Amino acid sequence: MSEDDKTPAREVITDYAQEHFRYFRTADGTVYAQKKGHPVARPIRSQGTTGSHRQELMVGLYRDGRDAFNGSALKEALDLIEALALTEDVQAVHIRVAPGFDGATWLDLGRDDGQSVRIHPTGWEIFTPDPREVCWRRTQLTGELPLPVKDTDGKGIDLLLRLCNFATAETECLAIAWLLGCLEPSVPVPAPFLTGPQGAGKSTGGRMLIRIVEGMSGDLRRAPKDEENLIAAVAAGWVTALDNLSHLTPDLSDAMCCIVTGIENVKRALFTDGDVFRVSYRRPLLLTGIDVGVIRPDLAERLLPLRLERPRVRRTEAELWAEYEQALPIVLGSLLDLAVKVRAMQAETPTDLRMADFAHLCAQLDAATGLGVLAAYRASLDDLNDDVIEGDLLAQTVLRHADSIAPSAAQRMTSTEWLHLLSSLYSSDEVRPLPKGWPTTGKVLSDRLKRLQPTLAARGVLIDSGRTSTGRFVEMTRQAPTPPHERKPLF
Repeated sequence: MSEDDKTPAREVITDYAQEHFRYFRTADGTVYAQKKGHPVARPIRSQGTTGSHRQELMVGLYRDGRDAFNGSALKEALDLIEALALTEDVQAVHIRVAPGFDGATWLDLGRDDGQSVRIHPTGWEIFTPDPREVCWRRTQLTGELPLPVKDTDGKGIDLLLRLCNFATAETECLAIAWLLGCLEPSVPVPAPFLTGPQGAGKSTGGRMLIRIVEGMSGDLRRAPKDEENLIAAVAAGWVTALDNLSHLTPDLSDAMCCIVTGIENVKRALFTDGDVFRVSYRRPLLLTGIDVGVIRPDLAERLLPLRLERPRVRRTEAELWAEYEQALPIVLGSLLDLAVKVRAMQAETPTDLRMADFAHLCAQLDAATGLGVLAAYRASLDDLNDDVIEGDLLAQTVLRHADSIAPSAAQRMTSTEWLHLLSSLYSSDEVRPLPKGWPTTGKVLSDRLKRLQPTLAARGVLIDSGRTSTGRFVEMTRQAPTPPHERKPLF
């Protein structure tokens, strides 16, 4: 055969690729390759160490006797494939958990054969999903989970709670509710904050919780120094766990709020002048530490405090993790059994809580087990409100002034007048200087009060603002006392 009669290498590669792979794009325009019949997809431009599509294409061509092609032929073929794929239907890719058809959700076990768990209110089962229903994306942070055990009769939950050093039954229930939330791709869940004295096993407990969802390779990390690195770590996995926090900067606190409830990050695409790269993310977050100091009100609404106590009997790391690894298939199976039971339950959604989806999950868990998880969640938020108030002198001063307002009465002034009144009240008893960080202008005070609105409202003080013909105002109203929420005993 003459040189002119030979099929160009790029055509050979393109024909082989379209025969063995399915190509599609995501909403942000990234093109993915998916081996036909297999749910795992790889971006065609990836050069990652988990195996790029370029590498699997080269290996497939070589093993099938097509040839070993040079880099320029592969580049030309991938350029053409990418252009063709941009006309295909849009499909999402998911890490670890994904929504499915008919109200089901999926859990990626991280296995090479693609086997996953389909969770439905009628039951759960293990098999390989239809690639058009679920597309998994794998990264270095995607660990392999064991095959869960069926019909455990709740034994795995008992094993997990025995291994962790949770201080109270309420804490145990909230930890289980959070794990159930991690199996729901559409439910934002608050970030559990594992606290306790030195030696309480906070880091060990955090590892045990995340490894139920992320496998034995899941681990805790130090908090990155900047938001960009934090976002990169969050986007590459499902559960992000930050260990041994001792201080939360305003930027880190804001970033955590965004991680929990979701946000989109837009950056300029590399090697371009006008193109942008979009990253949308919402992930479960877990934190550990003895004390992080002052907690900002917006983050407090997104936290789930889990207190641990020091164990009475110490065990070696090797012994503890050997027992945990042996119990993990049973723990995962019990969690899936409970997830099925909870999803089949009907419950009203509490309308007074910020994390309403998680509160609804707690109500469903109560309906399934009668444990009083929603009451425990409310109590935890009350504790966090106390922490916010104890760390904020302005909030303490506002509450002190509110005591002088008649119930259901409102007091309206300009923000500058409020600043003068509150500053005078703070300094009146001991002729003391105003503390560092105290508002210096009426505008700063108004902004601080807006941030404190949920915390103060939980203590019966409503803050509102508006404008009249004479200017802007801030209004403070003291609510009439209401009876506390009834709490059911835990058992």
